[in-house]
Amino acid sequence: MVDWKSMKTLIVSGDEMKGLVTMAEVIDLVEQAFAAHARGSYIMEPKTHIIIEKYSGEWEAMPSYLGEPESSACKWVAIRERNRERFGLPTVMSTIVYTDPESGYPLMICDGTYHTNMRTGAAAAVSVKWMARRDSKVAGFVGAGAVAVGTLRALSSLGMFKEVLVWSRRRENAESFVERMGEEVSISLEVVDSVRGLAAESDVIVTQTPATGPVVMDEWVREGTHIAAMGADMEGKQELEGSLLKRSRIFVDDLRQCIRDGEINVPLKKGELRVEDISGTIGEVIVGKKKARLSSDDITIFDSTGIALQDAAVITLEYKRARERGVGVEKRMIVSRT
Repeated sequence: MVDWKSMKTLIVSGDEMKGLVTMAEVIDLVEQAFAAHARGSYIMEPKTHIIIEKYSGEWEAMPSYLGEPESSACKWVAIRERNRERFGLPTVMSTIVYTDPESGYPLMICDGTYHTNMRTGAAAAVSVKWMARRDSKVAGFVGAGAVAVGTLRALSSLGMFKEVLVWSRRRENAESFVERMGEEVSISLEVVDSVRGLAAESDVIVTQTPATGPVVMDEWVREGTHIAAMGADMEGKQELEGSLLKRSRIFVDDLRQCIRDGEINVPLKKGELRVEDISGTIGEVIVGKKKARLSSDDITIFDSTGIALQDAAVITLEYKRARERGVGVEKRMIVSRT
């Protein structure tokens, strides 16, 4: 029996969050979250956006309840486009409050930036595991920012890729990414000059840019390719040409959220795509309700907006490990009476 009146909240920094869980563990937990979504074992609304034009940014609020395993958390995300140049801070920062589902007590308050990078990369890896051809050997990265770091770590843990081709609008960004990550992973990394060339050689394409217009064109993508579309997470964002989606099998993380914020949002508004064209959710593939591929020639697309259930699934193990390893500081956050 928990003595809630004497319970303290664990406060954990970003550096302390690193190393609490392995990427393989995160991939398994994210997969479980997607499966719970397919089974309806959750309570979650699409993420809330508050745009603050004065500061070239927005807030995102992402609360959720996960039934398998039972967990509840809320992530508060700050996005500020001028942070790096003005303050030397990341463009995207987040904080997670992990709570006991029954009492609502805040068990842990922690930095969510590193955590988000891990679980976002893991989502791409889960899509590859369930939707890409089994003989996939070459991955192409469209974008070489922070998201790409987590994605590369996740794909590397799958053990199926021999080479990753990297493209960025600024070649120096791609070169810097390859230099940094080449020391960490055993996969061969190569900078390329065009998305068209990248698509021609890739079995899997991961798009991870803030683009508001197509970066990957329909005619460039060969049959049998799997695309993990990770960049579109807000109304108006788009990385793939609409006609490419029309000839593909599309699976989303959460349909309501993707209709508003995902890769499908712009093509739907333009009439290039219908909701009926969406094949299902990735969770439905995982639990066996839907097939990702009907043939090896199918182009498959995973539209990932990042759902709060991913956070609720992963934070449970992170909290357990933080307690076991004695990291963070404890504070009484709740008084017994006011």
